[in-house]
Amino acid sequence: MVLYTGMSADNATNSSGDVAAEDSGETHKNARKSVVAVDGDDNDLEIVNRLEAHTGDGIRHRAFTALIFDEDDNILLAQRAPTKRLWDTYWDGTVASHPNPGQSQEEATRQRLEDELGISPDQYDDLRQTDKFEYKRYYPQEGVEHEVCAVLKLTLQDTSLDPVEEEVGGLMWVPYERLYENPRWYRQLRLCPWFEIAMRRDFE
Repeated sequence: MVLYTGMSADNATNSSGDVAAEDSGETHKNARKSVVAVDGDDNDLEIVNRLEAHTGDGIRHRAFTALIFDEDDNILLAQRAPTKRLWDTYWDGTVASHPNPGQSQEEATRQRLEDELGISPDQYDDLRQTDKFEYKRYYPQEGVEHEVCAVLKLTLQDTSLDPVEEEVGGLMWVPYERLYENPRWYRQLRLCPWFEIAMRRDFE
C-alpha cells in the first residue's frame, strides 16, 4: 500500500517532523478513548490510546472517511468545528473518524453520520467501501495523523440534515468533479488532507 506523507500546507515544522501536542494527558477528551493500531495491510495489532496515536510521531491506526453525495453528484463538505485539535475549521468531505475496537467501518460510519449530522440509515441505502489508503500528515504544534483510511460513500435520498454545533462549523454542497478539476475556484476552502487524497484517487 502506498504511504502518502507530508504536512499541513498552511504550516511549517522542523526537519525531523517533531510536533508538540498543545492538549495532552488527561486534560484532553481523547485521553479516555482508544483506537486500533494496525500494520500497513490494516491487520489489527493492539488497542492504543487515541491521544497517544495522534501525538509526537504518531501510531498507525485504523480510520475512515465517508463521502456523502446527493442524487446530482454534489458532495457535502462539512467544516470541522474550531474546537477540533487537528485540522480545526478545515473542510472535510464529509465526516471522518475511527471505528471502535470490534466495530466495522460501516457501523462506525452510520454512527458518525447520526452523531454529527443527524443522518439516519433510512435516508440512504447504498453505503459501501470504495477505497483504502495509508497516509501520514503532521499538523505542526498540535499532532499527527498516521492512518490506514477506508473510504466509504453513500447517496442521500433525503438530504435533511441536523448538524451538531460542537462537531460541525458549516456545510456546503459542491459539484464533486468541479471541485477536483477547478481547485482555484475553491481556494478559500482549506481541505482536510485525507479528503484531498481520497478525491485525487477518485479521479486519477
